[in-house]
Amino acid sequence: MLFERLRQIEERSEELARALADPRILSQPAEYARLRKEHAETLEIVERFREYREVLRRLGEARHLVAESDDRELVELARAELAELTERQAALEAELRRLLVPRDPNDERNVFVEVRAGAGGEEAALFAADLVRMYTRYAERRRWRVELMDASPTGVGGLREAVLFVQGRGAWSRLKYERGVHRVQRVPVTESAGRIHTSTVTVAVLPEAEEVDVRIDEKDLRIDVFRASGPGGQGVNTTDSAVRITHLPTGLVVTCQDERSQLKNRAKALKVLRARLLERAREEQQAQIAADRRSQVGTGERSERIRTYNFPQSRVTDHRIGLTLHRLQEILDGDLDELIDALAAAEQAERLERVAH
Repeated sequence: MLFERLRQIEERSEELARALADPRILSQPAEYARLRKEHAETLEIVERFREYREVLRRLGEARHLVAESDDRELVELARAELAELTERQAALEAELRRLLVPRDPNDERNVFVEVRAGAGGEEAALFAADLVRMYTRYAERRRWRVELMDASPTGVGGLREAVLFVQGRGAWSRLKYERGVHRVQRVPVTESAGRIHTSTVTVAVLPEAEEVDVRIDEKDLRIDVFRASGPGGQGVNTTDSAVRITHLPTGLVVTCQDERSQLKNRAKALKVLRARLLERAREEQQAQIAADRRSQVGTGERSERIRTYNFPQSRVTDHRIGLTLHRLQEILDGDLDELIDALAAAEQAERLERVAH
C-alpha cells in the first residue's frame, strides 16, 4: 500500500514537470505558480522513493548471492551488505511515512501572538508581561523578527493585553502549540502573607493572513481616529494618530496606537483584523469536523489549561503531553525548544498513526 501510494506521487510529479514545461502554462502566471508549488512538494518524496527502490533492488541482489554463491568470501560481503541495507530500508520507510503526513498549510507563515490577562487581577497582568518577554526572547533565539503591535500596560509593569507580530520561517509551526490558557502559581509581589496565588493568561496564535485568504471590503469597515494614550512623548498624545477599525459584518474591533503615524497604525490594525477574520473562519471550519478527527495537540481551544508554571517548585508542566520540566526560569527566558519539540513529536506521532490506518 505504501509502495503504491509512493508510485502515484512519482507519476504525479512527472506529470507536473511536463506541465511546467508547457508554453500554455507558462503564459498563465497564477496556474504556473500553483503547479510549481505542488511539484516542489513532491520532489523530496520522489527522491527518497527512488533511493528506497534502489535499496530494495540491492537487497534482492545481496539475498541472491547469499543463497546461490559458492564463494565464501563473497557471501560474507553480501551478508554484511544485507545488514546495512536492511537498516537503511527501515530508515527510509520511516522517513517516507513522515513525508506522507499532510503538512499544516500555515506552517511557514508569520504569526500574531495575542496575550491577555485572565483570572487573577494584577498578578495575571504581571504574568502576561512575563509571557510577552518569553515569546520575544524565544523569537530572538530563533532569529525571527518580533514587533509589538499593541499593548495595554497596567500601573505596576503588567499588561492587560498585548499583540506581537512574529516574522520568520516556521513561526506558526513552532508557536501554534502556545494557544490556550497558561496557569501560573506563585506568591504575588503584592501578597504580604506569602500565600501562593493561581492566575491565568490566555494566549492566541493567529497565522498572518494573505490577501487571498480574507477579502476585506472597505464599505464593511468603520474607521475611527483618536489621540493615543500612554507613554511615547508629546507627539503621541497631541495628534489623532491612534486608529480603531470596526468590521461591521462581524463586529470585530481592532485598535492600534503604537506608531506616531495614523497611516502606519491603520496598516497595522488592518493586518491584525485580517488575521482575526482568518482565525474566525478557521474556527468555524473546525467546529464542523468530528471530534475524533481533531488533534489533541495544538487544537487551539482557549478554554483548555495547556500549561502550568509553578514558581515555588521551579516547575513547568504541559498538561497535553504530561511533560514536566524543572527549569522554569530558563523557559521564561525564552528557552522553549524542549517543550515545543516534545509537542511537535506528539503531534507527528498522532498524524503518523492516522496515515498508517
